[in-house]
Amino acid sequence: MGTGAVVLVTTLASGCSPMYVIRAGIAEAKILRARRPIPDVILDPTTDERTKTKLTFVMEARNYAIEEVKLDVGRSYTSYTQLESDTLALVLSAAHQAQLTPRTWWFPIVGSVPYKGYFSENAATREQAKLEEDGFDTFLRPTAAFSTLGWFADPLLSTLIRLDEVDLVETVLHELSHNHLFVKGQVRFNESYATFVGRAGAVEFFCTREGGGPDTVKCLRAQARWRDHQRFEAFIEGLVEALQVVYQDTTLAHETKLVERERIFDEHLEIFRTEVQPSFEASTYQSFLVTPLNNATLLTRIRYHHRLQDFQTLLEREGSLRAAVQYLKDGVDGVDDPFDLLPLASAEPVAP
Repeated sequence: MGTGAVVLVTTLASGCSPMYVIRAGIAEAKILRARRPIPDVILDPTTDERTKTKLTFVMEARNYAIEEVKLDVGRSYTSYTQLESDTLALVLSAAHQAQLTPRTWWFPIVGSVPYKGYFSENAATREQAKLEEDGFDTFLRPTAAFSTLGWFADPLLSTLIRLDEVDLVETVLHELSHNHLFVKGQVRFNESYATFVGRAGAVEFFCTREGGGPDTVKCLRAQARWRDHQRFEAFIEGLVEALQVVYQDTTLAHETKLVERERIFDEHLEIFRTEVQPSFEASTYQSFLVTPLNNATLLTRIRYHHRLQDFQTLLEREGSLRAAVQYLKDGVDGVDDPFDLLPLASAEPVAP
């Protein structure tokens, strides 16, 4: 789910052990050394047609980001790297068991972040076990994409070619949006903003591009997936509200809170299975049912799905994605919480 966001920055800028930094630097150097210009890969007669088609969409999406949305994307996604495996890195998150508060790590450049990237499965699982021994919920997941916030010319990775065209364009726009706007220490805003740019941008891209249009399959699919994301956000927010009633009750013992949270988890999993999942138009969110539910996995979901309906309201008010992004870019320095820039959506459910 989601993307790696600033995983490479948090590894390369880490203040952790020298060996950790060395391993991260070697992994990044291998990725950069293997880059090939995307036009060269497309013109290479040994490149299969599926990859050529996907890379053509990447080039078009990047041009759209620059010309239509006016994103400052640097040199990112002008090249392509074929990886040796389907997983770029592992991302480890942790959270307190009786409160929706993440374990955070501090890094130069990006500030405090609620995850840490690993290129070694053994190193990641050792750290995960240590966190669990200390009483934290944990979530270890693979990631197939990343952003270095423009510090390097990020290549498109072969791990993304497996996505269909709509999700590929969404991911490209998501990652490029980090280069344009990144608020230090505001991970939830940064990721939810990038989800908005990726999903709403995919809608604009496929519904307005030459050869596309409002009645095309890809346009309709992009619209449906963006609505599904907003529906999922509404469900997650309801789950969070129910949990906070328990977590913030100072009369309850820690053990009682853990029992109550499991009851709430079970109830909302059933709601998701019987009510929410059937309402989706183009997504299944099956991973939500198969990933163990705890505070760490839930916070990861929240990180990418916070106030998406309010982002949509901003889009409707501003009239275009370009204008919405510019409004946010102009306003972030003037507020303590960048979410304060968003208008509140109506309480009406997301309409198909």
